[in-house]
Amino acid sequence: MISQNAIDTLRKVEIGARGLFIDGAQTDGLNGETLPVTSPIDGRQFASIADGNAADVDHAVASARKTFEKGSWSRAAPAFRKKVLTKLAELIEKHVDELAVLGVRDNGTEIGMAYKAEPLSAAGTIRYYAEAIDKVYGEIAPTPDNVLGLIHKEPLGVVGVIVPWNFPLMIGAWKIAPALAAGNCVVVKPPEIASLTLLRLAELAAEAGLPGGVLNVVTGRGAVAGEALGLHMDVDAIAFTGSGPVGRRLLEYAARSNLKRVFLELGGKSPNIVFADAPDLKQAATVSANGIFRNSGQVCVAGSRLLVQSSVYDRFMDELLKATTRLKVGDPLDLLSDIGAVSSAEQLDKNLGFVARAAEEGARLVTGGERILVETGGSYMAPTIFENVTHDMQLAREEVFGPVLGVMRFDTEEEAVSLANSTAYGLASAVWTANLSTAHRMVRAIRAGVVHVNTYGGADITVPLGGVKQSGFGRDKSLHALDKYTDLKTAWIAL
Repeated sequence: MISQNAIDTLRKVEIGARGLFIDGAQTDGLNGETLPVTSPIDGRQFASIADGNAADVDHAVASARKTFEKGSWSRAAPAFRKKVLTKLAELIEKHVDELAVLGVRDNGTEIGMAYKAEPLSAAGTIRYYAEAIDKVYGEIAPTPDNVLGLIHKEPLGVVGVIVPWNFPLMIGAWKIAPALAAGNCVVVKPPEIASLTLLRLAELAAEAGLPGGVLNVVTGRGAVAGEALGLHMDVDAIAFTGSGPVGRRLLEYAARSNLKRVFLELGGKSPNIVFADAPDLKQAATVSANGIFRNSGQVCVAGSRLLVQSSVYDRFMDELLKATTRLKVGDPLDLLSDIGAVSSAEQLDKNLGFVARAAEEGARLVTGGERILVETGGSYMAPTIFENVTHDMQLAREEVFGPVLGVMRFDTEEEAVSLANSTAYGLASAVWTANLSTAHRMVRAIRAGVVHVNTYGGADITVPLGGVKQSGFGRDKSLHALDKYTDLKTAWIAL
């Protein structure tokens, strides 16, 4: 783990102006315009990035397409791709302290979480797909003796990747690593408020031996650079994590352009269900508090709806409040902070708007609900709990993406299932019970891509992540993610 001395040294490093990364090198945007990079830690600008536009996206896509057709990566032996990606994972681990602190300065995630969830997770993901890619086989069809049917797996071509600001390196790696391992070339559009670690990743990839044009990064605004990538006629697929409205626009862009494939992970309103027979109510309360409040609630799978069986409701709420008040909100580059900053002043204002609406609709504020540490100039919010929440309230239906928890009671298993499935989302969920039969029934009944049992979070790269309903479609992580970035080609050979 990183030391406080190392953190304090790295937080002073001057970043300056960062350009785009195209064809294996950093380059200025074609229009010369820039965007300020403001840290949510103290509200101060500490860097700038290029404000890329459609012409820059054209440049990046052309580089990716030229490299793909050349075959230096797309037709390279899987063992070669494995070697380069393994080297990239090693370089990320070598620069882990630098990447962790850089990311925290950019988006405010507490360093203890960021260290593991960002560079170390990205390195593990890249190594996983590096190790996997020379073990993926084609197929021989069960044909008659006079025919040979072969099923080849081929890379798609140019893949556009658009990632959110909460964990750009981790989520970026979930998409970039399998796409590269399969032989594609990639154009990444990072979030405009958290681009720096992905720019650094591209530099490390070049150092690892990735050919120029294989991994390109175009920074800029989503409404400009992101739209251009979504509409581009020479992009074969878009892999996106973010909001529902943007996901819908990307589907429209695909229809208006070349019918590119679009894979969407659009967040959730995940139910965390505590039955009276939970093995350990205190542990469940502690894990539940972390499951919504770590990273200031800016986690797509956050357990933002807490459903507690009535017979243990008061006891559980006491434990939950104790666990919540023990969490220290503060400077995310202080190892003693449990929770860091909200990613931006705009997101903080949005969170507080949800708080105001919840109170107007009749929910009862248990704790929090306000901006704190105003004197720092940063964006900090107290962990917030509302009870007496009903399924028709905004707080129960819409994703806040902040440290705001809505609590509801239930009496029966059937009621818990009904409440759990009463939103348009279906990304993650959790069930706390000592009854194995109850657990299995709930796993089957809850409409979500992930159902945790007697825990919340922690699922690693070996299992898929994705949702149902308006949480999107397509899966990140696991070997299944490779399916998004490969085509099947049939060879039908008369013998």
